[in-house]
This record gives sequence, structure tokens and C-alpha cells, in this order.
Amino acid sequence: MNISKPEIICIGEVLVEIMRPAAGQPLDQPGEFRGPFASGAPAIFATAAARLGLKTGFIGAVGADAFGRLMRNCFEAEGVDASQLQTPSSYATGVAFVAYDDSGGREFVFHIRHAAAGQLAADQIPAAYFENVKWLHISGSTLALNTNSRTACQRALELTLAQGGKISLDPNLRLELMPLDEFRRVLAPFLDSADLLLPTESEAQRLTDETDPRRATQKLAHKPGAIIVLKRGPQGCAIFQDGERLDISGFAVEEIDPTGAGDCFSAAFIAGLQASWPLKQVGRFANAAGALAVTKLGPMEGAPTIQQVEILLTAEIAKNAEQKYH
Repeated sequence: MNISKPEIICIGEVLVEIMRPAAGQPLDQPGEFRGPFASGAPAIFATAAARLGLKTGFIGAVGADAFGRLMRNCFEAEGVDASQLQTPSSYATGVAFVAYDDSGGREFVFHIRHAAAGQLAADQIPAAYFENVKWLHISGSTLALNTNSRTACQRALELTLAQGGKISLDPNLRLELMPLDEFRRVLAPFLDSADLLLPTESEAQRLTDETDPRRATQKLAHKPGAIIVLKRGPQGCAIFQDGERLDISGFAVEEIDPTGAGDCFSAAFIAGLQASWPLKQVGRFANAAGALAVTKLGPMEGAPTIQQVEILLTAEIAKNAEQKYH
């Protein structure tokens, strides 16, 4: 049997997201919702990577239900190889309910751990799928689900390393799923193999108890030569490697929905590394992708194509040149 062999593989939870249409509508009160939207941090990453032209595959689990069909259709439409989507018997597709407060914070109610997403089976992941792998992307939210998910991620990691591939790790702290101390313990073995770490600035601080970014990244980076990127939202990002720091400014855009921005940033960062660009160019490209991601409602809806990123970058260059001239 022929099997797909993508270069970028993402493993983790697949779910649909059902959200409040505006801020200030908490989940503990009756009200309107919008959705379902295709979602899950790893699934958003995979979609963003495919839109940026990367040959991407996804490993996860969905139910034999309407939401599962929604996810399969989404991956097919986006060009993500979903041949390794498992369908565990008698489990429904995962769901997340989301509300926003007036300051931009989010409140979640998850049905994931005991849904299909939490039943991912390591022994159903074929080694042949990894024959051309260049990067494996793992999210901390996946590691926090349960032992099944961690075992599956460990198998995927081992198969990637056996082929000479690299590991990308987004801590993606979800304290609704796991307490911080346990999160640190679960994350630790995967930090040892990570070539690329993608925490937010606050995640790096919480994971290390260090307020200084340099000290925090030194504690997080276990592999020689690893790249650590602190995602800073509208302020851009800070890139650390071998004791050097590079700050890249962000983009001013109108924020509609911040969900998925970090996943789009991560996909764009790997796209830049795959293209062998200088880190400054990679960071700029990733910042632009993350900025575009917040401009539309829905977790994946704002994930940009490479052409859309290039348009924003070109517009920014022109604006800066005009400001300098005047």
C-alpha cells in the first residue's frame, strides 16, 4: 500500500471550536455562539503550514460524526494530508467552547481528553509515514491531554529523530488541562530533543520562574544550537540562539480574533527555516503571518498564504520608507 510521506508532520488534538460572537459574554450565562470552526492548536499549525506551501501531514483522531467530517473536509480543502487521522470507535470529535473578556483574555470549556482526540493510539502510527520528515511539530496542549497522547508524541518524536528530522515544540500552556507543576514535568523530556522552541514570553517565565528572558531561555534550551523564540504578540518576537538575542518588531493590525495566531507564527517560522533564510528574515515573516492571523474570526480563517504575507511585508517596507522620507 502506498503511503504519503510529508516533510512537515504535526501530531495532536483535533477539535471544533464554538465561540461567543463578541467579548464580555461569559460561558456561564445563556447566549449566542458561532461555529463550529475547525480548530485545535496542532490542526491550526498544519493548516497554516500548508497554506504557506509546505508539504504537511497531520496525525490525530476524530469521531465518526459531523464534526469529524468537518475536520476531514477542512484538511482536504487545505491540502493537509489527513491519511493518518484515526477514528476510535464510540468516541465523539473533541469540542472547545470559547469566550473573550473585554481585555482580550479567553475562557475555555474543553471536551477533549475524553473525546476522540484523547484516544490517539501510538501503535497505529506507521513508521513509513516519517521517511521524508524534515520537522515534527508538537504542542504542549497535546502532551497535557493524557498518557495516550504523550505516548503517541513520543513515538512520533523517535521516528522523526531516526530519519534525521528536527523537532519543533510549542509549550502552549493550557492550565485548564493540567496544573503548572505537572506541565513542567511532562514537557521536560521533549525539551531535550527540541531544535526549535516557541513559547510566549509569559509561558517562558511561568515554566522557568525567571522574569529575565535570557535566563528563561537558557533554562528552556536543552539541545545545543536550539533556537528559542519568545512570541510577544503585537510587539513581535525575540529570537535566542547560542547566547545571541535578536529582536524583531511586530505589525499593527486590527485584532478580530487572536486564536491561532501563535500557531500561524510557528508554521511561518518553520517555513522560513526550510527556505534557509537568515533569522531576521524568518522572524519578520513569522511576525507578519501571526499578525494576519488575528484579522479574521475563527481559529484557522486568518491563516495566511505566502502571497498574503508578502503583501503585508511589502506594504510595511513602503510605509517605513515613506516615513523616513518625510
